[in-house]
Amino acid sequence: MNIMLIDDDEAIRMMLQDIIEDYNLGEVAVSLDSAATLDNGLLALHHIDILIIDMLMPGIDGIEAVTKIKNGFAGKVIMLSQVESKDLVGKAYGEGVDYYITKPLNRNEIVSVLKNVSEHLRLEAFAQNLQHSLANLTPQANTASSAAPKPAAKGPAILQELGIATAPGAQDLLDILDWLNQHRGQVPSLKMLFTSVAGMRPGTTDAAREAKAMEQRLRRTIYQAHIHIATLGAVDYTDPRFEQYAPLYFDYADIRNTMRLIEDEQKPSLSQVHINMKKFIFALHDAVTR
Repeated sequence: MNIMLIDDDEAIRMMLQDIIEDYNLGEVAVSLDSAATLDNGLLALHHIDILIIDMLMPGIDGIEAVTKIKNGFAGKVIMLSQVESKDLVGKAYGEGVDYYITKPLNRNEIVSVLKNVSEHLRLEAFAQNLQHSLANLTPQANTASSAAPKPAAKGPAILQELGIATAPGAQDLLDILDWLNQHRGQVPSLKMLFTSVAGMRPGTTDAAREAKAMEQRLRRTIYQAHIHIATLGAVDYTDPRFEQYAPLYFDYADIRNTMRLIEDEQKPSLSQVHINMKKFIFALHDAVTR
């Protein structure tokens, strides 16, 4: 794994590099004291898999920097900060951060998170390679078939598999899929996406307000899907639906944490689950258009 470190505190960067090297967690390809030069070109140049970035830095802060690169960065982002404000943490996750570590840094936590992130990236790569291999082996994959399900038909079927076909946000997801299908090639921010979808609905007078309501429905719906898939895994780790959907739609480490709660007969709450809406929505769109 190629790792990029960005923190204005050199001691923090040196500590992280020592931990990464001591535990063979990857290779620190780039170490910077500022996010001013961070862009997708730099990430691609060094084949970065994991970006570890501080939240509060002079000039461009971590959240602003992640916002710039996240749509074009396929790797994972770990954010560091002394700030424990729920609003700021929520904003960080909303802008595309995958994991959040609070300072002062704990060696065991860093090792655990990096191992989870690496496992997640490997699982995603395996799933993608498997899908491509299966597609190449299937004769119908290379020819158009009139019998192949259309995106409009595949969406409800996948929602059914995820256990959210009748959830409050199911129709929101279907409308989002329809919008993305009509605007192929566009990768909008979630705010723009929700506002656009809300605005095209008949009778909508306040698209921004409806977009916020949609976001809340989707958060609860994706949480419901998360619990459904984690429950499948807790009951039978080899369940094909768990093996297929857990790494594609969710952060695998979060699924495992929820599985442990379920196995311990504890009831997970929404506040205990990291909802990565962007990952879920675009994975769903990829599945229905494949």
